[in-house]
Amino acid sequence: MLFSVLIAHYNHFDYFIDCYNSLMQQTYTNFEVVILDDFSNDGSFEKVSEYVKNDSRFRIFRNEKNEGVGFTKGKLIELANGEICGFLDPDDVLTNDAIKISLENYSEKTVATYSQFWFCDQSLNIIRKFPDSYQIKNGDPLFLNIFFTVNHFFTFRKDIYLKTSRISSNYRIAEDQELYLKLYELGDFKFIKKPLLYYRLHDTGLSRDKNKTIQRYAAWNDVLKETLKRRNITKIYGKNITEVDNFATFIHQKQNTILKRIKRKFL
Repeated sequence: MLFSVLIAHYNHFDYFIDCYNSLMQQTYTNFEVVILDDFSNDGSFEKVSEYVKNDSRFRIFRNEKNEGVGFTKGKLIELANGEICGFLDPDDVLTNDAIKISLENYSEKTVATYSQFWFCDQSLNIIRKFPDSYQIKNGDPLFLNIFFTVNHFFTFRKDIYLKTSRISSNYRIAEDQELYLKLYELGDFKFIKKPLLYYRLHDTGLSRDKNKTIQRYAAWNDVLKETLKRRNITKIYGKNITEVDNFATFIHQKQNTILKRIKRKFL
């Protein structure tokens, strides 16, 4: 089975070297790597192209202008040849068995897998394990990934993705959450209780960019609002959705009671 590693790249050549090395060490070797550069302006596209040119498993493309991550990730899936796809950020690193273990966890009903992962510093020294990873309940219309339980390393079946309304190209933030929630509606997610990815925290990473905090929350709120509409949910926790101003805050409060925190702790 061919696995497609999809990399949306922008100005991250220095970190990409570690990412590349982790792919070279995979125990499962029937994979391709599709890289789409979102019009890097620091010479990274040329450097990455040169770095991978001798490996036919790598295919690299470039947007004609900076389009944003929603457009770029959607295009990457279109370019993928594999039955199973997984996004990998160019500044992150996979464990050497990440692809192998992910594929082993697919069954007939499985449409996607996700795993535990490590938070790391800029030099990839482990800081801690992401605390909210566990097996979610499948088929729950009120599962909205409010605690980001579904996270890295996330893989999915391309044929199922093509049955969704696809990633919205206008998202520059929260596009991954939109993808997860759309796929969730079409089948089962399988949790892998093992860290398969090293998530690098650094000053140029999106999660550390304080200037984009407002945009992140706004995009996340839009994703939740559209998900509820798509699922034909008109009332949530006793309120009409038209009465909710901030879905992220409201749902988090309702799903983060003491009782529910205790239940999550023992999952």
